[in-house]
Amino acid sequence: MKGRRQFVKNISITSAGITIFPNLNILKNKNKDFKSQRPERINRRFSSEIIEEKILSTKKNIKDQELSWMFENCFPNTLDTTVYYKMEKGLPDTFVITGDIDAMWLRDSSAQVFPYIQFCKQDDALKKLIEGVIRRQTDCILIDPYANAFNDGPKGSDWKSDHTKMLPELHERKWEIDSLCYPIRLAYFYWKNTGDTSVFNGKWNSAVKLIYQTFREQQRKNNKGPYSFMRTTQWQSDTVAGGGYGAPIKYTGMIASMFRPSDDATLYPYLIPSNIFAVTALRQIAEILDFLKDTSGLKQNCLDLSNEIERGIQNYGIIKHPKFGNIYAYEVDGFGNYYCMDDANVPSLLGLPYLNPIPLDDKIYFNTRNFVWSENNPFFFKGKSAEGIGGPHVGMDYIWHMSLIMRALTSTMDSEIIQSLQTLKRTHANTGFMHESFHKDNPEKFTRKWFAWANTLFGELILKLDKEKPYLLKQQY
Repeated sequence: MKGRRQFVKNISITSAGITIFPNLNILKNKNKDFKSQRPERINRRFSSEIIEEKILSTKKNIKDQELSWMFENCFPNTLDTTVYYKMEKGLPDTFVITGDIDAMWLRDSSAQVFPYIQFCKQDDALKKLIEGVIRRQTDCILIDPYANAFNDGPKGSDWKSDHTKMLPELHERKWEIDSLCYPIRLAYFYWKNTGDTSVFNGKWNSAVKLIYQTFREQQRKNNKGPYSFMRTTQWQSDTVAGGGYGAPIKYTGMIASMFRPSDDATLYPYLIPSNIFAVTALRQIAEILDFLKDTSGLKQNCLDLSNEIERGIQNYGIIKHPKFGNIYAYEVDGFGNYYCMDDANVPSLLGLPYLNPIPLDDKIYFNTRNFVWSENNPFFFKGKSAEGIGGPHVGMDYIWHMSLIMRALTSTMDSEIIQSLQTLKRTHANTGFMHESFHKDNPEKFTRKWFAWANTLFGELILKLDKEKPYLLKQQY
């Protein structure tokens, strides 16, 4: 299977457009019985009694039967279907596929298991599973810090003909800042929740040094750095302009990213939400190293770099919009050019407070939020069935469930959260699962029936509401 451009069996999207395959039974007959769509216990990839208990206790608090059913299907989907756990030389090792693609993305795998961290103290096997993800990600970064997706071993790839340095362990080699930030976030919160520092071994230290080196290289202060990428393709956003180095940029202190979290090529290489994420990740590294009493100087190097990036964001990443005032641009080039938009994939502008310590009432974020959830954002779509944010990856008029979930996760307004829950319930196309995207006028036209990140994120939202706003789950939607 190739890349992330994989789609459910009722829809195929290619460069030629969208093909709808009729007669999908699940879309013709609405499931009124709300029968569990989970695999039978014997067929689940991993089982955790604490997760099962949490599913049951949370369902009791959800009045809406359909919403409760969706939570039951979605929250354990990563554990049920995507994790491959084993002991390797006495240590946990966990390979995590995205769902319908048999490869491990550093970003997706981190996000998929993140909501389970809070239960690790109560389930040692679950703790070991997530420890195994961190150890596998460390190995992946050491193989190639510029790669975004990996095979389970040196199997080669359908993308081996890409014009870049492809190794047999790589599934894809698209340089994305967030691919190195997410593993840091996972390890940081694993440590905070469990107190376990065993993952911060010599390999992890080497990987962190490599992350720092890669970020420095992609500041491109003196040269373009060692990475370039091109692909022979008819899909414009799957290859990189400028001979594989991207559009011209002026040094700002920020990091150049050739691809977005969607795996689409950037228009301008300074991707603002990913640079903000990098600031947070570098400071998380510094905090870990401080706790470990590291004396190598790497802690201070990470703090210095985070400050450089932050200054670059403040100087170049904020623009004055004629309607919304000062907002974060999505991408800039340092010459004064900028792109005002948002993409549903996280890190996004909408999701800034989810990944970073940005207050929800921060004025620039507030203005940005109003911009991205409006028709002034070219990838905000409003139709007969829903409104929300999509992105170039799937194309026009397709809303991503992730944007609806992220809006609710970052909202202080009950009305917004309620609207998101209503839309999520209305647009799962009777499957009981989240999808990559769906058509704004017809949710039965959707992409990626098995997309574990979106499923787990939905579960995370319900757990957050159960803890912080339980009264919202006691309503009928």
